[in-house]
Amino acid sequence: MILFPAIDLKDGQCVRLKLGEMDEATVFNDDPAAQAANFEAQGFTYLHVVDLNGAFAGKPVNGAAVDAILDRVKMPVQLGGGIRDLATIEMWLTKGIRRVILGTIAVRDPALVKEACKQFPGRIAVGIDAKGGKVAVEGWAETSELTAIDLARRFEDAGVSAIIYTDIERDGVLKGLNLPATAELARSTAIPVIASGGLASIDDVKALLTPEYRLLEGAITGRALYDGRIDPKEALKLLAAV
Repeated sequence: MILFPAIDLKDGQCVRLKLGEMDEATVFNDDPAAQAANFEAQGFTYLHVVDLNGAFAGKPVNGAAVDAILDRVKMPVQLGGGIRDLATIEMWLTKGIRRVILGTIAVRDPALVKEACKQFPGRIAVGIDAKGGKVAVEGWAETSELTAIDLARRFEDAGVSAIIYTDIERDGVLKGLNLPATAELARSTAIPVIASGGLASIDDVKALLTPEYRLLEGAITGRALYDGRIDPKEALKLLAAV
C-alpha cells in the first residue's frame, strides 16, 4: 500500500484546488522542487505530480517545475496533465518520469493509450476522474457519459500499470476518500487502482488497511498533508506495519 504525496502545479507553484476549480487554488509552496525534496525527506517513496495548466491547455505547461522536481529527488515520480500524444509521453519518460498518467486522451483516443502501453510497458497509467460516477475530461471542465468502470474495462488487457481514480466532488474539500466507489472499480478490473480525492485524516489511512480496501494499490494525499491534518510519520508507520 503506497501513500503518494501530491504536487499540483499551477503557474509554476505548488497548489491545491477545491473541487477541481482553477480559480479556487491555494498556494502551498512557490518552490515545488523544495516541496518534493521535503516529501522525500519525510519518508515518502513515490511522488504524484499533476500539471494543472497542462490539463486545460492539452500540452505541458509547467515543464520547468517538473524538471526541477526530477533534479531534486531520487524517488519515482508519476506525472499527469496535458499528456496527449506519444511524443510527449516519450519526452517525459526520457527525462526520468517513472510513469505518465493519461486522462482525457484515454477517453478521446483509447487506441493511443494501448499503443503507448506497447511502446512503454509498465510506464503508462490511466487517470479516471469522475463526477457522479461519470468520467470528466479536459481538466475536469467537461463530463462525458462514460462510467469509470466502462472506461477501465476498455484497457483491461492493454498493459496499463495503474488506474488513478479521483472523485472530483471530494477533491480538495477533505470529505474523506470515496472508498466504496474506488473499491467497486478495483473489483471490476485486474488493473491496480489508486484512490484519490478527499483524503482527510489518519482515519482514511487506517480505512485503507481494512480487509475491504486492501485490494487498492494505494492513495494520494494532498491538502490534508499540506495543512497538517495528517502526520506523515504516523501515516507511513501504519503502512509499514502491514
